[in-house]
Amino acid sequence: MIRLTVTICVSLCLIACNGADQVSSDPANSAYFTDSDRMIEIGGQSVRYRESGPATGPTLLMLHGFTDSLHTWDALAAELDTDFHILRPDLPGHGLSGLPAGDDYSNEALTAFVGDFLDATKTSEAIIVGNSLGGLAAWRYAALDPDRVSGLALLAPGGVPHNGVGETPLEAPMMLRFYLENAPKAGVRTALQTMHGDTTRVTDAMVTRFADLMAMPGNGDAFVARAERFTLPDPAGDMAKVEAPTLILWGAKDTVLPPEHADIFAEHMPHASVRILDQVGHMPQSEAVDEVATAIRTLAARTGNGS
Repeated sequence: MIRLTVTICVSLCLIACNGADQVSSDPANSAYFTDSDRMIEIGGQSVRYRESGPATGPTLLMLHGFTDSLHTWDALAAELDTDFHILRPDLPGHGLSGLPAGDDYSNEALTAFVGDFLDATKTSEAIIVGNSLGGLAAWRYAALDPDRVSGLALLAPGGVPHNGVGETPLEAPMMLRFYLENAPKAGVRTALQTMHGDTTRVTDAMVTRFADLMAMPGNGDAFVARAERFTLPDPAGDMAKVEAPTLILWGAKDTVLPPEHADIFAEHMPHASVRILDQVGHMPQSEAVDEVATAIRTLAARTGNGS
């Protein structure tokens, strides 16, 4: 996300006052809360998640990226929930979920949240699908508790030191802080266009939804806190602990995290394979729905959970 700062700043300078639409502070009253949504308490924080598909089907747990929400999976979930039981939460401090208990924005706390969410939803085992920050949480949880992860589908996952971020966190630049705290639509549009290989996929409705959910009370401060505590230590040792069959999907036009990182995952994860998606950016779940859905079905078959 830090990489987006320069292009976002151009838009902020042009239209600094063009913020998100008015949003309700009560998740249940939000226009983005549906009949398929649930609120659950996990460790003292409220978590919004969406559930779809047959309860008896193999479970897919979908984890979104930084500043995103469970809505990023809408098209992919619709493609898969005829056969899979799909759970997709708003991560702590994102979307309509509450802030992390104890204001812990570390990667370790986010990893622990994955296990806590599985416990809270009485899910013994799942195939975890994660994009960007959600991909980081997914594979780190798989390394921590391999018995509960039957497969991993990682879409441009975080985890490899990048842009100067390593074992020591960096202070968020002033204009990035402004963007995260205020979610101006011009900046959100620029960010989404940067994350897509095909910018025509970025619609007005997508921009509005993204900005509205970023602007939920407390989320802006949570984004800044997470950014300023974010670290990327050498991942090789933890990657080697991932036992689950793993599919790495990366857009060839990803300008947020370089596709070359896929090779590092494949080198250290013992059961990983890589697929590079042509003309796709940082969000394969919305740009290459059919390819990603087919890949997940193939992965599920490898785990014995095919449909």
